[in-house]
Amino acid sequence: MIELGVNIDHIATVRQARRTYEPDPVWAAVEAHLGGADGITVHLREDRRHIQDEDVRRLRELTHIKLNLEMAATEEMVGVALRVKPEMAMLVPEGRQEVTTEGGLDIAGQEARVRDVVSRLAGAGIVTSVFIDADPRQVEAASRVGARVCEIHTGPYAHAFHSKGRDPESAPVVAELAKIRAAGEAIRALGMRFNAGHALNYFNVEPVAALPGVRELHIGHAIVSRAVFVGMREAVREMKSLMLAASGHALARGRAG
Repeated sequence: MIELGVNIDHIATVRQARRTYEPDPVWAAVEAHLGGADGITVHLREDRRHIQDEDVRRLRELTHIKLNLEMAATEEMVGVALRVKPEMAMLVPEGRQEVTTEGGLDIAGQEARVRDVVSRLAGAGIVTSVFIDADPRQVEAASRVGARVCEIHTGPYAHAFHSKGRDPESAPVVAELAKIRAAGEAIRALGMRFNAGHALNYFNVEPVAALPGVRELHIGHAIVSRAVFVGMREAVREMKSLMLAASGHALARGRAG
């Protein structure tokens, strides 16, 4: 069954705008759990622009669903992960000037470094994930460095979907979705778990959720944005419902075929 990991970074963004103590990311994580989230994702950035070290510690201690720590492949972040021991650590690229993650990690261009980080995390019992573009070269490199999970960057698909009037049958959208599908097939053929995420929302999530073998979607900004109006619990429930329906319909079609 497809799972939903809710990224709560932007709860901390609101808090940090006033340098205060609310809203509390832990409270958001509990509400997300009650809405049906299967996991919580946070990105502890080098500049600590939103999530703070204390948030990660408290989330590890106080939440009761799996924690996915997004992190750069740096010595500092490896140290944090080894202390906190989240269920999963996802290696992502990181730039100080970017508003959000702008592309997948170039594993093929730094295999030795990524292999070392993956090995150290795995040695501590942490599931290792990598955030990559839908590129066969990067999928193969992920397998070589020992990653157990590949999360495919769905940003190009989401951009095409929005720019083409939310038409899932437009040629650019179909082409981007085909790239994600092909990457997912390659990931699974190499024995890794196929996850996906980035810029997914209530309008574009269903075609991705319906892809064969996709295990988990990580979604943050859209859910937090909707939570402003309906609350975190309801926002998560609505997203999870869309994902399960799309995944279920895809499975039914597959059996009928």
